[in-house]
Amino acid sequence: MTTPTTPCPVIVGDPFDHAVLEDPLPLHAELREAGPVVYLPEYDVFAVARYEQVRAALTDWQRFQSAAGVGLANFRTEKPWRQPSLLLEADPPHHDAPRRVLSKVLGPRALRRLREQWMADADELVDQVLARGTRFDGAAELSHVFPLRVFPDAVGLPVAGRENLLPYGDHAFNAFGPNNALVAKGAPRVEELSDWVGEQCCRETLAPEGFGADIWAAADRGDILPEQAPLIVRSLLTAGVDTTVHALSAVLYAFATHADQWARLRNNPGLARVAFDEAVRWESPVQTFFRTTTTEVTAGNVHIPEGHKVLMFLAAANRDPRRWENPDAFDLSRDPSGHVGFGMGLHQCVGQHVARLESEALLTALARRIETMELDGTPIRHHNNTLRAWDSVPVRVGVAN
Repeated sequence: MTTPTTPCPVIVGDPFDHAVLEDPLPLHAELREAGPVVYLPEYDVFAVARYEQVRAALTDWQRFQSAAGVGLANFRTEKPWRQPSLLLEADPPHHDAPRRVLSKVLGPRALRRLREQWMADADELVDQVLARGTRFDGAAELSHVFPLRVFPDAVGLPVAGRENLLPYGDHAFNAFGPNNALVAKGAPRVEELSDWVGEQCCRETLAPEGFGADIWAAADRGDILPEQAPLIVRSLLTAGVDTTVHALSAVLYAFATHADQWARLRNNPGLARVAFDEAVRWESPVQTFFRTTTTEVTAGNVHIPEGHKVLMFLAAANRDPRRWENPDAFDLSRDPSGHVGFGMGLHQCVGQHVARLESEALLTALARRIETMELDGTPIRHHNNTLRAWDSVPVRVGVAN
């Protein structure tokens, strides 16, 4: 085990312990207050939880690389469970062409084409849910359903088998953490789910129009290599579903616990996108990611050796009082645009505008029909090493006249 080369605060405990995953806020506060850099002997990693240091690590890809894996496993010394992502787990120059292609595929022109249909789809789904009653599970019936209704269509996936996307993504994000019970839970289906996802990324499986076809067209033009196309489609199917599903659950939970902010949104539906970003800041669906140092790095007067894993607590940074006023409040009067919930810099989430459009459609549909929304008291559970994964958001609503 490596020990710090200069003294730094040591936090004893497991950030991936079940109790911490259920309620991470006390640990996040402890990490922030301990110092700009801390050492976690449980996993022999350094960690940053303050906004300044997290943002710096995210934007300094030269010294904090992603190519060695953004999870606990170090790809320099360990074989990854699947072929690394060309976007999330790659750095320039290997990252550049895939990023350019996907940025264009998911650009403003594509989203303008989708907007009207997604708004109509959201209206239809909300009507279906409310027709069944005024008590429902916002996660199971809305946020777990809507992205799987609209996003795979946009990619060009067949309808059959879409239910596989959520367990595959759940395992992928669990695998960024330690090899614990959460990883073991998904292991029996890894081969089956991986094979299914691989089939969906093939040109022959995808519809002739959609994000997937656009990626393959980029390969035909020579913008990327043909063997890169399926891996880029896979990135859409991994990072483009689970993160949005849980972000939508987070924004529903936020409004169900903040009646005044729901009233504010109903009075001004144009705040839907601000609400989504504020929920991403406030609850941070992606809680943590790792980087690996490419050289000895000094951060906060602590020397981190070359080749060492650094755990970035994105969620802790998003509630850092050094950056945010009253950070524990969900507040639509705030400008949340500096949050690190989508990452920052070169590896910032390329599909964040797609997620914002999905949220805008769903929140707009809900605001037209629901006057009040509150939790109905059923316990809420979170089970994922990396994601703030919402199993349920049970609510009771009052329907607008």
